[in-house]
Amino acid sequence: MSVKSVKKTQYSKTERSERRTTWYFLIPSLAGVLLFFILPFIVIIYYSLIDNPIGHRFVFMDNFISILTNPAFQRAVTNTLMFSLIAVPLAVVLSLCLAVLLETNLPLRTQFRTIFITPMMVPVASVVLICQVIFHHNGALNELLKFLGLVPIDWFKSGYSQIVVVVLFLWKNIGYNMILFMAALSNIPVEILEYASIEGAGSFEKFFHIKLRYLSSSILFVTILSLINSFKVFREVYLLTGDYPFDSLYMLQHFMNNTFKNIDYQKLSTAAIIMCIVMIIIIGILFIIDNKVGKDIEE
Repeated sequence: MSVKSVKKTQYSKTERSERRTTWYFLIPSLAGVLLFFILPFIVIIYYSLIDNPIGHRFVFMDNFISILTNPAFQRAVTNTLMFSLIAVPLAVVLSLCLAVLLETNLPLRTQFRTIFITPMMVPVASVVLICQVIFHHNGALNELLKFLGLVPIDWFKSGYSQIVVVVLFLWKNIGYNMILFMAALSNIPVEILEYASIEGAGSFEKFFHIKLRYLSSSILFVTILSLINSFKVFREVYLLTGDYPFDSLYMLQHFMNNTFKNIDYQKLSTAAIIMCIVMIIIIGILFIIDNKVGKDIEE
């Protein structure tokens, strides 16, 4: 046997040993994913296709038809979509604008960064307490309205209720998104920006034609993160208004939480499957858009 074949055999044995060791280290993580994610998801699919956990009678799409025609579910989906369509773009655009602004030689920019990051450290209970102090019917904002001779508003039981939650969501999430954008802006090649300046490009041209293209992946990530966080706003709304809030604040998570309390597993599982499908479609569309926008940069 030649020296070359011996080395090749030894290399293949070493490679197999390394792969085997890698799989050994991956087993705990794979077992956790299987136990806590894949198996529960399979159970949810099963529950969405039967009449109840006791009878186990296969009903196929009946649960989906029933829940799609449920007025409470329709209201929850409408409110959740409306909230996400307003809050997520604002969270992305405002945080990007702040990142670009703080990237310049703005006076006291370090202090501004601290101010915007501070809400990340505030517990949910404290956030709710602050909102109650400001937006309660007898809160500080209504006292200001009375002082100005205006009519007080019951903010959590009026058409302004979702606006209040949007403001709360933005206050809580803009700082983190801003930090992500600032990190992405710092990774843009300086040579390209300098060359654009030499060619006479202004700040707006450099931002829209260079920076936005390099930020496409970061915008995608921040959008997905903000979308996920928009579904988590249930915590604050629940602590502020309880199980059955004003109509415009009745979110999809309220529906699922109340369904869970009623031990209606098939309805809960069906709603979870529909929510998962919608999220996959939305994230898939975002990835397609990102691939088209950032394709020329990768090349």
